[in-house]
Amino acid sequence: MKERLERGDDFKLVMVLGEWEYRAKRIPGSLRVSTPEEGLQALDSDDEIVLYDSGPPCPASRIACRFLKAHGYGWVRRYAAGLQEWESEGYPLEGEYVG
Repeated sequence: MKERLERGDDFKLVMVLGEWEYRAKRIPGSLRVSTPEEGLQALDSDDEIVLYDSGPPCPASRIACRFLKAHGYGWVRRYAAGLQEWESEGYPLEGEYVG
C-alpha cells in the first residue's frame, strides 16, 4: 500500500469508519465513507477502490467491500491490516490526534 501511494497510483483510498475516527487519524490522502449510501454517492463504480478500517479485528472494510461488489463495483479491495499496521510500521499519518 505504501509503495502504491508513493508512486501516485490512480486509486481511491477509503477509510470506512466514522467522522470522529477520520478526523483523529488516517492514512494521508484518504477519503471517508461511513455509510453504504455515502459510498454509492462518493465512489464511481469504475474506480479502483481500496478500503481500510482500524485493523484486522474490525469488520467494517469486509462489510463495505461485500456491499460495493454487490452493487456492481468491480475494482474493490481491502487493505486488511488497516490503520493498526500502518501506524505500527511508523508510516505517516494525518489528523487531529497524530502525535
